Amino acid sequence: MVVGLVKQEEFNIIMKKNNCKICRRLGSKLFLKGEKCLSPKCSLLKKPYPPGVKKKKRFKALSDYGKELKEKQKLKNWYNLKEGQFRRYVKDILERRNKVEDAVELLIQKLETRFDNVIFRLGLASSRSQARQLVSHRHFLINGKIVNIPSYHLKKGDKITIRPASKKLLEKSAVSLKKYQPPVWLKINIQTLEGEVIGQPTFQESAPPAEISTIFEYYSR
Repeated sequence: MVVGLVKQEEFNIIMKKNNCKICRRLGSKLFLKGEKCLSPKCSLLKKPYPPGVKKKKRFKALSDYGKELKEKQKLKNWYNLKEGQFRRYVKDILERRNKVEDAVELLIQKLETRFDNVIFRLGLASSRSQARQLVSHRHFLINGKIVNIPSYHLKKGDKITIRPASKKLLEKSAVSLKKYQPPVWLKINIQTLEGEVIGQPTFQESAPPAEISTIFEYYSR
């Protein structure tokens, strides 16, 4: 799909529908559409079965490979990553030959500390895809310098601020932030919309919707 061939509004509608199909196909709520995923309008609640399949049809049991593939797809889409990006993260950890428990924590730390994910976790974007777009459009600074690389990894002590010219665009976020509690490893100032990394993300708090050990098995084949 090329954006130039359709109106922007039509393109956005198509992409939103595709996001719903991803969740239905994988049978998990991946929160790809922000607040709508928390509402009764969520497509997975209305149609808890894969797209293109009749409601009452019985499903065949997945093979071990099928289960591993499904878990991989869940986590990859949860963090809004392309296959190549996601594979590099997993392969890098596998090459270190860590224990499974350590490998799981390392993978989550890598994924959670991505710049686009941090913006999402701070509550400055309603979804990871929106966060990725905001970062790419140079709306944020890290330690006073503009960074427009979504995959940039933040570390403890890094401070995130909004570019002065972008403050009006993101002011509406302050309203929803009043009811939002970021992860314990992040801190947000609601008045100034400034964020800071104050700790390290953990698997337990991140609560990914996938069995990560099977993902390592998938890429170890």
